[in-house]
Parts: sequence; C-alpha cells; structure tokens
Amino acid sequence: MIPSKEEMYNALAERHGVDFQKKVSSASVTVCGIGGLGSNISISLARAGVGKIHIIDFDRVDISNLNRQQYFPEQLGMYKTDALRETLSRIAPYCEITADCVKLDENNIPELLKDCDIICEAFDNAEAKAVLVNCVLEKLPEKYLVSGSGMAGIDSANTIKTRRVMKKFYICGDGESDVADGTGLYSSRVMVCAGHQAHTILRIISGKYDV
Repeated sequence: MIPSKEEMYNALAERHGVDFQKKVSSASVTVCGIGGLGSNISISLARAGVGKIHIIDFDRVDISNLNRQQYFPEQLGMYKTDALRETLSRIAPYCEITADCVKLDENNIPELLKDCDIICEAFDNAEAKAVLVNCVLEKLPEKYLVSGSGMAGIDSANTIKTRRVMKKFYICGDGESDVADGTGLYSSRVMVCAGHQAHTILRIISGKYDV
C-alpha cells in the first residue's frame, strides 16, 4: 500500500526538519539531460521531496547507459523521459513530474525553462553544455544554475568539488576530466558529481548559497 501524501511529507519533515521540508516541497527544478548525471540528480531530488521536477532529454535508453544511469534493462529502447518519469513516480508518487522529449537549443530554452526556480545542467556534450549555460546566463539571469564539469575516469572522487563561479551559477566536478580523452565513465564517480549537484540544489532551496 502506498502511503498517503501526508504520511510521506511527515516522514520527510521528521528527517529534514519542518522548515526545510516546506521549502523543498514548494520548489521546482528543471534537470536538463537525464543521463549519468541527470538521472541520479533527479532521483536524489525526488527522494528529498522536491515538489516539482521537470526532466528534459531527447535520447533513448541504450545498453551502454546501464553502467551508470538510473535505468533498467527492461527499459531499453524507451525514451529516457518516459523511463525516468516512470521511476520517479514510483519513488515520489506525489511529486509533480513533467517531461519534455526534446533537444534544447537557443530558441526553446527560454520558454521551456521559464517556470522553474533552479536549472540543472547535466549534459555529457560540451557544446550542449555551453549553449545551455550561455543562454540561461543571458536570457534567464534571475534563475539559479547548477552545472557539471569533469567526472570521468577512475581518479580520486575527492577531486570533485563545488564552485560558486557567479552569484547564481555553480559548477560541480573536477573541472578537468573529459570522457572524450578515453578515460571512461564510472558509476561511482559520476554519482559523486551528481550528488554534489543535487546537494547544491537543495542548499539553494534552503537559502544556503555558500559552498
């Protein structure tokens, strides 16, 4: 039996504190890219009780994703937006989850991202990252933006940090590693970076802006 909305809220409030949970439950976050980073970030936010989560991606689940992304073998071939929405709905049945299966570009970013409190960039493509970050900084300067940069390879997870590079812009990662260098992506290190991004988002929601 699924607990009631009140029961789930009270359980979270008991763990997190009433004031924090009230803020989190009324917050809205858009996660752009739901691969290794984004799928893990989305699940962390859902488990924390974020009230509205908007996921955006255009890709399908591939067998190569299963080593680090929050998908299941039976979801192979599904659009990631459909697969992750299904998973998030099981984790947080009272969360308002919206999904757009679309490729973000300079033309649709302002419209698709206008209604959220915080934007999370979780792409694995450098060009896509740059387009999103530049567009948000230019056209949606009132939004908080949390981005990921550098989580590839088997180096120490302790090199992954969170930096506040502008008043409302944060970058999480080691700032150096790139899968294009042939270093590979390992679930544990990707999840560390995703954890930094998710935790930064929760801190922003709670009103803590330092790193």
